[in-house]
Parts: sequence; C-alpha cells; structure tokens
Amino acid sequence: MMKRFLLLFFLLVQIQSFAQLKLARLFSDHVVLQRQKPIPVWGWAKPKEKVTVTLAGQKQIATADASGKWSVKFTPLEAGGPHKMTVIARSEKLEVNDILMGEVWLCSGQSNMEWPVRQADNFKVEKKNADFSQIRHFFVAHDVTMQPQTDLTSGEWKICDEENVGNFTAVGFFFARELYQKLKIPIGLLHSSWGGSQLEGWLSKEAMLTHEELKPVAQNLPKTWEEADAILDLKTRKQLLKTEVNPTVADEKKYTEAGYDFSKWHNAGSPIGQWDWKGIWMFRGKGFMARTVDIPEEMVGQATTLGLGIQDSFNEIYINGQLVSQGIVEGTRKITLPANTWKSGNNQLVIKFGNMVQFPWYGLGINGTPEDLFVSAKDSKVSLATGWYLMPSFAETHTYNHSCNNVATTIYNGMIAPLVPFAIRGALWYQGESNAGRAYQYRQTFPLMINDWRQKWKDEFSFYFVQLSSYGAYQNSNDGSDWAELREAQTMTLSLPKTGMAVTTDVGNPKDIHPTNKQDVGHRLALNALKSNYGLDVLHSGPMYESVHFEEDRAVVTFDYTGEGLTVKDKFGYVKGFEIAGEDKVFYYAKAEIIGDKIEVYHPKGQKPIAVRYGWANAPEDANLFNSEGLPASPFRTDNWKAKTEGKKFE
Repeated sequence: MMKRFLLLFFLLVQIQSFAQLKLARLFSDHVVLQRQKPIPVWGWAKPKEKVTVTLAGQKQIATADASGKWSVKFTPLEAGGPHKMTVIARSEKLEVNDILMGEVWLCSGQSNMEWPVRQADNFKVEKKNADFSQIRHFFVAHDVTMQPQTDLTSGEWKICDEENVGNFTAVGFFFARELYQKLKIPIGLLHSSWGGSQLEGWLSKEAMLTHEELKPVAQNLPKTWEEADAILDLKTRKQLLKTEVNPTVADEKKYTEAGYDFSKWHNAGSPIGQWDWKGIWMFRGKGFMARTVDIPEEMVGQATTLGLGIQDSFNEIYINGQLVSQGIVEGTRKITLPANTWKSGNNQLVIKFGNMVQFPWYGLGINGTPEDLFVSAKDSKVSLATGWYLMPSFAETHTYNHSCNNVATTIYNGMIAPLVPFAIRGALWYQGESNAGRAYQYRQTFPLMINDWRQKWKDEFSFYFVQLSSYGAYQNSNDGSDWAELREAQTMTLSLPKTGMAVTTDVGNPKDIHPTNKQDVGHRLALNALKSNYGLDVLHSGPMYESVHFEEDRAVVTFDYTGEGLTVKDKFGYVKGFEIAGEDKVFYYAKAEIIGDKIEVYHPKGQKPIAVRYGWANAPEDANLFNSEGLPASPFRTDNWKAKTEGKKFE
C-alpha cells in the first residue's frame, strides 16, 4: 500500500512540474517585440488546458496540445510601449512587463560577433554614453544538443545602460545605436553567437540533407554524445597517430625515453594557447609536448633556469630521457636545474602534463608570453618560443568537451531552433574565419544556411553580413589566399534577395583575428538596414566590381556604388592593391589610376593582361580604394581560375 502511495505521489509531483504554466524564455520583462509584423507568442501549460493571452488591448485564446505546447499570434503593432502581457490559465497567471514594440535583429556568427563592447575601442567613452533604455539585448547561452530544442534554459533581456552595455555584442550594439539615433524606435538585439564556430554547426539537419556534399554527414550524425565522443576520438587518433589503434601505456612511456622520435607528432610551433585551437579539438586529459633544445657548450657546466610559461597541472619534465622535475608550479614557471643537466648540442625536452587546474575549461595548453619560454644560464639564454610538437595521451583516461564544432547541426539545435518563430526584422552575421579552409564550399553552404533560417521562420527577412576583415599574411595571388576566397564566397551570396555586406578589410588587424574597431563594422551594417529596411537615402556599400574591359596593355575596371567618385586613402594619391596576369596566369603587382568612375590597371613593362585581382590576400593592407563616402572597395578577381580551396569539404 505504501509503495502505491509513494508511486502516486511521485507521479502527481511530476505532472504538476510538467504542467506548470510557462512562457518561452524570450518573453520576459524588457523584451522588444517586432513591430509591423504578426507577433507569435508561445509557451506550455497542462495538456488540453485553455490559455488566454493579452497584449496591448488584444486578446488571444489557445488550447495546449497533448504535449502541453500552446501558441497564439497577435496582429501587428506599431512602435511604442511600454506594454504588459498577461497569460492566464486555470493553473496559474503570468505577467511580462516593460514590453516595447520596435525593431528586432538576430546577431549571430563566431567570435567577432560575440566580441563584447567592453573589449572594443574606446570602451570608457562608450560606457559613459550608453544610456539607451530603448535598446535591449538578450544573450543566448552557449549550448549544443543532438536534437532541436523547444526552449532556452537561461537568458533575460537587459536594458542598455552604463552597467550592462559592456556585455552586449559590440557589432550589434553599434548597429543598434545608429538605428535608434536615426529612427528613434526601440531596438532589440537577440544575440546568439559562439566564438570559433563553423557554419555547419548553425545548419539544421533538414538543410544538410538537401545538400549533395553535406547529405552523407547528415545521414550519419551521432545520436548521443557518447557516440559523438567515440567518433571524435577515432578521428583525432587517425589525424595524429595515422592509425585507428589505441596506444598502450607502455607505448606512451617510450615518449619520454632518450632518442624517441617525436618529430612525427603534431607540429604546433608555439605551445602557447589552448590545444583546441592548435588542431587537437576539445581533448581533455593528459598530454605530451616536446622539442629539441640546442644548448651551447658553455651552459652545460652551469646551473640553468627552465622557463615554461603558465601551466598549473602536475608536470613531469624529462631531459634526454631523465626525469629532472615533477610537481605543480603555480604562476609563471621558472624551474632551477643543476649543472650538467643538459649536454652540449641537441637535447630532448619532453613534458607530460594535464588539464589546467585553475581554469579546467581550458584543457591542455600553456599560458604566458613567448618570453616566458627559455633556458637561461648566468650569461646566456636560449629561446623555447617555437619548435614544439604535441601529442595527447590516448592510453590514459580522457574525455572531450562538448563544444561548437564537435558535431554539425548541434549549435542550430541548441541556439537557433528555440528562437523560432520569434518575430525579427532581420539577421546580422559575422562568421567565416573558421570556414576559410573550405571557402569554395562556402559558396553553397552560406546561402544554404540563410535560406534554411528563412524557411524555419517562414519569413524572407533581411540578412546582412560582415565580409572577413584583414588578418594574417599579405601574400600575392600566385600564392593564393583562402581568406580572399572566403570573401569571394560572401560576395557571391549577395545574389540572394534582401542581403547586404559590410566590407571591413581596412579596419582589420593583420596580427589579431579580433580587430577592436567594431564601431565602423556596426556602422556599415547599419547603412544596409537604413537603406533597404528603413528607406533612408544613404549609400550603403563601397565600390563593388562590375565589369572589366581589356585593351592591349591595360585593363579598365568598372565599379558599382562609386557614390560621388572613387578615391584613395594615400597621401601620395596612389591606387594600391591591384595585380594583373597574362596568358601564363602569373600575377604581377600593377599600377592603377582612377579615371572617372573607372580604374585603369597596367604593368610598367607593358604586359598584356587577361586577369585583374584586387586585395587578393589574407590581409590586403595596401588595398586603399574607397568611394567618396569613405566606404572601402570589396576585394575581387576577374578570373575564375582554380581556387586554392576547391575540393575542400566538410566531413
């Protein structure tokens, strides 16, 4: 009898927990709802329970389905507020206060969209001038799931003020601020981004199944994280060990022996940073790092200091097969070694260590600066900043963090699906760095994602994106550039309706993948919206390649969006960034001149051109063509010769 009573009590508790009246988390205090569009509102109650929802004088009634889900749709409202929403069922009553009607923009992508205002240029000034109570921001927490989710597990709308603005997406905030200042209409930023994420994580499974190259991936997606971890483990072993066989503890013990050849391990160059970003994705456990150290003869008979950066796990340090130090050292490590620890010439330095202790999310890796890696004696010093090889310990217990790029579709499932069909005006997208190695495929996958989202929302909303900024090398076209090819794929996506692009090569940082000038990025995105969504008479784009005409010794390039004329940002007035090639397909840096709204490009030695390229590099620092409104020309090429990334596919 008691067992039956306890079982009945347990079931009643579960039913009450399940049946609680609930709104989707997006509908919380301070929410901004999209004006001039039907307003969907949804939530959960007891199965078959009647729910009455009121908003701004409208009343809608719904009945929860068998799973408890209910939804209503209000007729469009104009900008304004604050309003209150009430949701009433027999079981409970809910209220949402301080609701504004305005313009809602979804902000998504990877780290340059996630980049907060507090880390952007001039934050102290921006913070003091952040009193915009009608700009609100909702941050969607990072989440990856195997199945599409129906609601978010956390999040709330934050009002823009001095206290909150530092955590807003910088690109989104500067975009919203300009819209608000021009339109005087409330702006809501629905921020769902994840640093380092690949586009394929943001796609739904249904979209992937429609794509010839992605279909096999979608058909073989893991169903559980255990299955996903096993797949990633196998993939990592094949990548690093060139075998599917797990090494044993005895096999890995040889790693620290004198004479072991670790040159076939993963070549990382610098050891500083997470292994996740060095090609060993989300591995958590123990690992080895090793390098050859060339010690001059005069250091051998002296005590030395071994600098190894910051790594606070238990470390074992081996030199030429001998264990010379072990234990935990917090802070910047400087380990004293007695004379004759090293030999003259090449030495093998191998370190076995584990995940960071103070920052367990960090996993394997080292913090610090290149200057923290060295061997020093009284009067000499050998840098250890580069030349390192890495290898995880597969024989010992290890796991994999569940992050953005483990499995395709999982970001969509956890961070986009729960937002549908919340009404929005459009989306802002800043992503592509993590897809540059597959830039040619991005020509198809990027439009696929845009169409996928629009189909899920059943709304052909506006979609504006940021072209990749400048980062890395300034190579010539003969070397090729995956970042240039990604920019080309982004430019080609403008063929979709209601799209726009912000060119940012002039405000990048070749030495930092996260340029801090997010003000210009937000402004250039805002120009697209002000022009296409709000009808303002503004020039929304820099010069875009339109056509080319080849003459005997020169090429004449025509542009769209020249405004009141082409110009250059160069104190001598020279146009830079152009290359030309002849029939041999060998490119040469070229001279260029502005002739009206055209550019004449030629080689001083009279080479007959058949192809022109502009800004075709990862970081085209010299590219300096603008229109009179100060917007930069988009990099382009006039040829369609084989791309560097052609054939590279997501697997």
